[in-house]
Amino acid sequence: MLSIKNLESGYGKMQALFGASISVRPGEIAVIIGPNGAGKSTVLKSIFNLINIYDGKIMFRNKNITKLPTHELIGLGISYVPQGRQVFGTLTVRENLEMGAFLTKEKPLVEKRLKEVTERHFPDLEKKLDDYASSLSGGQQQMLAIGRALMQDPQLLLLDEPSLGLAPRIMKGLFRKIKEINGEGVTILMVEQNARQATKIADRIFVMEEGKVVLSGDNGLLKSRKIQHIYLGGH
Repeated sequence: MLSIKNLESGYGKMQALFGASISVRPGEIAVIIGPNGAGKSTVLKSIFNLINIYDGKIMFRNKNITKLPTHELIGLGISYVPQGRQVFGTLTVRENLEMGAFLTKEKPLVEKRLKEVTERHFPDLEKKLDDYASSLSGGQQQMLAIGRALMQDPQLLLLDEPSLGLAPRIMKGLFRKIKEINGEGVTILMVEQNARQATKIADRIFVMEEGKVVLSGDNGLLKSRKIQHIYLGGH
């Protein structure tokens, strides 16, 4: 579904990725792990055309989307949940969700998707549709950010550090939700600092260091001594 080959990108003149290559099959949960500053979030920002791409190619469903405008990427079926949630605090939960469907002109379809997101995936939000997003807990705001991304009925969902700042119990519940969303046919590419939890639900794992993918594989990769000692705190 998604193929990234020899990607080189960065922020202005500061290069962050150096020939990174990643591929994600339809229906997978793929997780990118690695130390801080490895370029994990930069991969997602590159896909969503939020930073400078110097070289390489990004293909989505056999279409070259390298440097394609962000609104066109959304129209193709790619949604992105940035790090830190970034909900609109002065808007209600309903208004935040409706913002996620800005490309959808048919109001009945927007209402249908809003009902699906709140009833099927995040029932906690259903009770708070008229509350301001700023009044939600951190976990609820993350649910809202993911729900907003689901409003466009994406085929590929990009998640950047979804567990950031969440209590362990809330984090585990969120990962269960991500697994449920994937089970309904949404392919997921996730960047996650909590490697131990994220890799439990992953079909494939990519390990990054210094802007490059240095290891990749299925869950068997967890047995790698390098993964255990450096990224998962094993012995």
